[in-house]
Amino acid sequence: MRRTDEPLYTISIAARLVRIEKPEEPAIHPQTLRMYERLGLVTPVRVGKNRLYSEKDIERVRQIQRLTQEMGVNLAGVEVILGLLEQMEELQAEVERLRSATD
Repeated sequence: MRRTDEPLYTISIAARLVRIEKPEEPAIHPQTLRMYERLGLVTPVRVGKNRLYSEKDIERVRQIQRLTQEMGVNLAGVEVILGLLEQMEELQAEVERLRSATD
């Protein structure tokens, strides 16, 4: 079983993989991925000059694309939404830990 956070894909491959859900659409431009990185929305692993994206990174970029293109959210809003989703996941994990500790 492969880990979803394992960095595997270069920026050009990652740009193509983002569109897998809608293959009729063109790949996103690698510059878009660089912008998302600059804004802190996605953090690929840097190996020398190369950026390597994981499955988790690809899914996050798809989520960003859905929010911006389908829901009309601007990138500042995306940042807030993603931050809140991460907090929810952390809280849910904490609740599960507390439940298992009390059982």
